[in-house]
Amino acid sequence: MESHSNKCCVSREATSPATPVKSAKITPATGSACQRDTVRVPGGKALLGTAHPILAVDGESPLREKRVKPLDWERGTVTVAAFRRFIDATGYQTEAERFGWSFVFYSHLPKENAKTLGIDGLEWWRKVDGATWAFPNGPHGAPAQESHPVVHVSWNDATAYAKWAGGRLPQEHEWEHAARGGLGDVPFPWGTEEPNDDTFQPCNIWQGNFPHENTCADGYAATAPAISFSPNGYGLYNMVGNVWEWTAAPFRIRTLKKTARQSTAAPQRLLKGGSFLCHISYCYRYRIAARTGNTPDSTSSHTGFRIVYPV
Repeated sequence: MESHSNKCCVSREATSPATPVKSAKITPATGSACQRDTVRVPGGKALLGTAHPILAVDGESPLREKRVKPLDWERGTVTVAAFRRFIDATGYQTEAERFGWSFVFYSHLPKENAKTLGIDGLEWWRKVDGATWAFPNGPHGAPAQESHPVVHVSWNDATAYAKWAGGRLPQEHEWEHAARGGLGDVPFPWGTEEPNDDTFQPCNIWQGNFPHENTCADGYAATAPAISFSPNGYGLYNMVGNVWEWTAAPFRIRTLKKTARQSTAAPQRLLKGGSFLCHISYCYRYRIAARTGNTPDSTSSHTGFRIVYPV
């Protein structure tokens, strides 16, 4: 078994990108432009972290309590269809569009993009010109599926969408509280049973030998529809697996004595939930307490977001 500390996300820092131009000014949507599909998650005592960390290097522990207010949550991550309404209403250009490229998993590339730049130590990630939210595998690939999570969106893009929609990205303790679905101190939104490659696939993750063989026992090689598999106790779908979700929080390493900022060349933002590329042998981050960080301008084919609304 490989180390669980293996990195699963790739940053624009790896390619020394140029600074993109500023995008359009965003104003909140009016009327029915933003079509909400929400459930009410109650407030109260929230659990954050775990007393039994798998990836201590990520700052998964300690387990502690926080208070959380009730919030209206989108049942699933923001879909391609919802993001398209945002683009049509605002003329916004995502950072992947303005940079001109984004990261795509190698086995999802059409043959026209077979010879693309890889990243040392993460060679399965490829820098693909023209990969965007509308064409997630590049301009030679198929268009994005409307019911699937929008991907190739940066933290900056997600924040712009949330402002337009009249909501915001969740904080980490809010996200973990919602993901637990009222079950308390459990590792997964459905409880304690561990997903496996053969008989139990409650979420969209990797099955097989990462990164060379994906049996797709769960039915998906890449993203699944945002509303798929079974919801948790609060009616939320795909809180783990499918796509990493940007949150409002900075990525800091939690410790028992203090909270320290992650050592990095640039400030990072926190992501939760894991993705369709996670597997216990490589990236065991499809757990509620699991966490990772990335620069706010980074984009890839396994990163999306969901938003919340104040009650």
